[in-house]
Amino acid sequence: MTRLNLVLLVAVIASALFLVRTQYQSRRLYAELDKAEGDARKLLVEKERLEFEKRAQATPLRVEKLAKEQLQMRTAGPAITQYVKLKDARAAQ
Repeated sequence: MTRLNLVLLVAVIASALFLVRTQYQSRRLYAELDKAEGDARKLLVEKERLEFEKRAQATPLRVEKLAKEQLQMRTAGPAITQYVKLKDARAAQ
């Protein structure tokens, strides 16, 4: 009977240690998951901010202003437009 009690005691202790280890791993994984979700939220906010910035930088008025100021471009009009005439393929033969 003593031998059986000893075996059962060892089994209970092993089971308890396994349960403690499993709970510890579960808590650690939950903490990692929570951190990853927080990082994902931060990345989503950063993405939205960058998309807003991109839209703000690409407005037609801003592009036109940069073209005039930095590239010394001007608006095309009939006075500065040069037309290229296409020769007719039949007339060239």
